[in-house]
Amino acid sequence: MPPGQRVNRRKPRRKARRKSPGVFAILKKLTYWSTVAGLWLGLGFAGLMAYYALSLPGPDKLKVPQRAPSILILDRHGGELARRGAYRGNALRIEEMPPYLLQAVISTEDRRFYSHFGVDPLGLARAVFANLFAGRIVQGGSTISQQLAKNLFLKPDRTFSRKMREFQLALWLERNYSKKQILEMYLNRVYLGAGTFGVDAAAQRYFGKSARHVTLGEAATLAGLLKAPSRYAPNKNPKLARARTALVLNNMRSEGYISEAELRHALKYPGRRAIRKPLPGSGYAVDWVAGMLREYTGELNGDVIVETTLDRSLQKKAQQIVRDSIRREGGPAKAAQAALVCMDEGGAIRALVGGVDYGQSQFNRAVRARRQPGSAFKPFVYLAAIEAGLSPRTIRTDRPMVIRGWMPRNYSGKYTGKVSLQDALARSINTVAAGLAKEVGIKKVISTARRLGISSPLHRNPSISLGTAEVSLLELTGAYTPFMN
Repeated sequence: MPPGQRVNRRKPRRKARRKSPGVFAILKKLTYWSTVAGLWLGLGFAGLMAYYALSLPGPDKLKVPQRAPSILILDRHGGELARRGAYRGNALRIEEMPPYLLQAVISTEDRRFYSHFGVDPLGLARAVFANLFAGRIVQGGSTISQQLAKNLFLKPDRTFSRKMREFQLALWLERNYSKKQILEMYLNRVYLGAGTFGVDAAAQRYFGKSARHVTLGEAATLAGLLKAPSRYAPNKNPKLARARTALVLNNMRSEGYISEAELRHALKYPGRRAIRKPLPGSGYAVDWVAGMLREYTGELNGDVIVETTLDRSLQKKAQQIVRDSIRREGGPAKAAQAALVCMDEGGAIRALVGGVDYGQSQFNRAVRARRQPGSAFKPFVYLAAIEAGLSPRTIRTDRPMVIRGWMPRNYSGKYTGKVSLQDALARSINTVAAGLAKEVGIKKVISTARRLGISSPLHRNPSISLGTAEVSLLELTGAYTPFMN
């Protein structure tokens, strides 16, 4: 570098930094795009609603699903033997229900029931976020109006189209009914487990009382059933039911419906569960009654009360007799099952047991099983003989004989000679019965048995006189009724 020359040492310019957008700008953009996305989602949802609204028939044309009828079976004194099918209590008006029952349902199922229009967008959004956060379904977004729409008009399938129709029907319900009417219909129709529909039926099933008289704790238990009736049923899962009841009560406290003192008292006294044990041995008799019902009533379109000739106390004793008999005599007789039919002198059935344990085997041996009656068939032979002109004093000979190649023998292996028909029947002499059947004719014996109520197939072999044709215990017992009169 030449002397005296100055060097200009300028620092190189740094590139100007771009200012990063501030927090406000980011929020502004997020708000903008969220609004745009929300508008598009709203338009899309509205379009879907319009599409399904056009494809949905009017609610007045929709058919309300029919529930299975309830069948109440009573004994001769009016005592309950069993209840089959759906169980409905009384349809209660809102004014008849305790206020805390309504509050328990609303605080747990639909907190904004009185403010939404049938669908609760806030509740739906809350449920979506809660389920996403938990990674599973922990919360539902259906309002009471939606649940009523589903119960009234829709099938239980889980499809997107069904959900859209549920929205539409909920809006229709809100337009045509008051909140009070919607809540009343819902509480009288909702399924609450154990075959019960409506809060009154459930209160009677679980607590042995009408819903009019349930306590705060019991009301909370009923409200807790709405989420999953089978899971939280107090008769099946008492621990889960108590936990669910506590959750409902705390919801009520959070909403300001009850005080802290009321909460503690209800938690301490949640209600006494009604113990409804099935009558021992009644299952076979109830099955038999229910099986015959359609012959008398045809197709059931409503609830039915069936009054029977059965006797609860005799039914219980009959079951015990069957069990005791198998316990004492089952081993030597190589028998594992037994049946019993008890009739009065008029032929009315007082007790019917079809096996040792209905829980282990529902096959009704008293009605459906056919066995050889043996000597129990002989009275029909003797009746046919008397109707043919013989008398109890008529003498016949107990001796060896051959009838169409068949040789009947006495159990003792001995023969006594001449004997009256009365004594022959009392001593169950086989040869005399076989001879009488040949004398009056097998056809006459079968005709007599048919007239007295034996409906099972009866063969025409000579051995039928000794009870080789199979019959049921019920028809054999019924056929004996005329001999008692």
